[in-house]
Amino acid sequence: MPKNEQNNEDEVGKPLNAYAKYSSIGFQMVVVIGIFTYAGYKIDEAGKHEVKWATAALALVGVFIALYIVIRSVKN
Repeated sequence: MPKNEQNNEDEVGKPLNAYAKYSSIGFQMVVVIGIFTYAGYKIDEAGKHEVKWATAALALVGVFIALYIVIRSVKN
């Protein structure tokens, strides 16, 4: 295969690979935040808390962890 044709194929695949990489980041964020929020909800439910502090705190922890994952992924 000539070198020009090989370069064209690589350039076509790059946007698709970037799209797949960055679209999966959003899914990862939703999953991480959801897991932490669900854990907080279950803690509040088991403790019969009137104010849902565990849900709020763990949801916030999930957001920070998700942001860390995004920054680490984009940096690479």
